[in-house]
Amino acid sequence: MGMLTRHVQIERMDNSADIGLIGLAVMGQNLVLNMNDKGFTVAAYNRTTSKVDHFLENEAKGTKVVGAHSIEEFVALLKRPRKIILLVKAGPAVDEFIGQLIPHLEKGDIIIDSGNSHFPDTERRVKEVEAKGLLYVGSGISGGEDGARHGPSLMPGGSDAAWPEIKEIFQKTAAQTDGEACCDWVGGGGAGHYVKMVHNGIEYGDMQLICEAYWILKQGLGLSEKEISEIFKKWNTGVLDSFLIEITRDILAYNDDDGEPLVTKILDAAGQKGTGKWTAVNALDLGQPVTLIGEAVFARCLSSLKGERTRASKILPSTKPHPFEGNKQQFIDDLEQALYASKIVSYAQGFMLMREAANEYNWKLNNPSIALMWRGGCIIRSVFLKDITNAFRKNPELENLLFDDFFAKAITQAEDGWRRVIAQAVLWGVPAPAFSSALSFFDGIRQEVSSASLLQAQRDYFGAHTFRVMPGKENDHLKSGQDIHINWTGRGGNVSASSYQV
Repeated sequence: MGMLTRHVQIERMDNSADIGLIGLAVMGQNLVLNMNDKGFTVAAYNRTTSKVDHFLENEAKGTKVVGAHSIEEFVALLKRPRKIILLVKAGPAVDEFIGQLIPHLEKGDIIIDSGNSHFPDTERRVKEVEAKGLLYVGSGISGGEDGARHGPSLMPGGSDAAWPEIKEIFQKTAAQTDGEACCDWVGGGGAGHYVKMVHNGIEYGDMQLICEAYWILKQGLGLSEKEISEIFKKWNTGVLDSFLIEITRDILAYNDDDGEPLVTKILDAAGQKGTGKWTAVNALDLGQPVTLIGEAVFARCLSSLKGERTRASKILPSTKPHPFEGNKQQFIDDLEQALYASKIVSYAQGFMLMREAANEYNWKLNNPSIALMWRGGCIIRSVFLKDITNAFRKNPELENLLFDDFFAKAITQAEDGWRRVIAQAVLWGVPAPAFSSALSFFDGIRQEVSSASLLQAQRDYFGAHTFRVMPGKENDHLKSGQDIHINWTGRGGNVSASSYQV
């Protein structure tokens, strides 16, 4: 498109675009085309302006998409209040574009960051942009390239006043499940990007559990990739029906040109972009036992130590699994239930973390809507999330997912098979850290009395950190409800180091 033609087009199209998008990588292009399909006029801009022309002449040819070669031209294309999506690399690039946009915007205009920004950055940007009289949204987006093109899961949060202005575009662009959009307002500040972070952490956990199930079937039962693919195909028709189970079925059935399963030729050193780590670190900061996601992150870290693992395999030979002499089909059924139960724990932990984050950051999170947002369009989409949505709709103040009747019954029914699988994996020497951590959490959370009483005594013994005693008349002589330090040996002092902290 020549410069003269382009300027004529812009003159005709001023203030006509419903929304604008900056960043024409594959995700950005697909989201533009998706919004166009839904009847919206979209303005597109990219720092490398040749990408704008290429996009208009190819992928966007014949659409209502309009392009610009400068920020000024781009802003001029937009209806007021202007709505601008940034789909650029998280970090300094976001701040740079915000700085370029602000001089051209007016009160009430909306900047929307749909990249994978860390939620504290979004918290900061909401305050900075609102101070300029503008509105700011941090919106998580999940579903990959296909989701962006045909309907992603969208998780917007930030300036509350922005939601009525973007609601129609976002909900029509998002995936639809049972007639409902996989998009709703999450909350203020960085809540949208926070929920996306937890989504990614749960994604880490789901993937690790599936990989452990694959390895148990391969290393323990000695099944081939083709046989395991058939098992995942069957699982995808039941309680485990999900996107990740579906793609695992396909991956295991995919052979290289020589007829060998391609997955067996892929270097077993996992990559990660940081969102799972962010979730685990935030869980530690908030004191929440999100153990399964933590194990999933550490499993990726261990996998990356390929050289060290190779040397260890020579020095510390692996346990050779004994041939399985039990009922193979029963074991496979047990494994399906173990995977289901572990997923229940993972999601319970994720919602525990979000509940505490809402308290810590003063957000009002809508749990039923969050579960609904994850039911379609995103990487962790599954039929399982319909049950979570129902649980929170039935009781929006549900303290723990495991307290819902449906999930309490499901995990209890899965328990015996879950234990048999983990016990057998231990005997085989097949690592199953995510399965094991999930079961340990399940056992730990339902213990009214735990071994932490000894831990508190140890802390008081060596550091005078104090402890409290159990309530009850029999403990009245020990000052129930007060911080206590005991001179355990008769040689120590009676001064405590600090007040009691849980």
